[in-house]
Amino acid sequence: MDGTVYRWRVRHKPTYCEGLGWSPLSFSVEHGTRPGSVLQASLPWARPDNWVGAKAATVRPGLVASVIRRALDEGWTPDAAGLTVFLAVTENELAEHVAPFP
Repeated sequence: MDGTVYRWRVRHKPTYCEGLGWSPLSFSVEHGTRPGSVLQASLPWARPDNWVGAKAATVRPGLVASVIRRALDEGWTPDAAGLTVFLAVTENELAEHVAPFP
């Protein structure tokens, strides 16, 4: 994105709270070559592999790029050492990038 490489990851398996739909789907992003501050984004819906059939979404590259742009606009400096930055994605923002699972 804009010549900068980022790594992003969704946890491989749900935590207990994610499996029960108590915690939302989230993913982490860091600078690809000079990791520093980590971005932790949470979505308003559950993981698609939740155990209770809660409304769910998937994380796709377009959504990740949009979240990175927003975080950078809000002051995230991914190549500088620092604390984890948390960013909550709203349902309206998510609707632009991904269709929910039934």
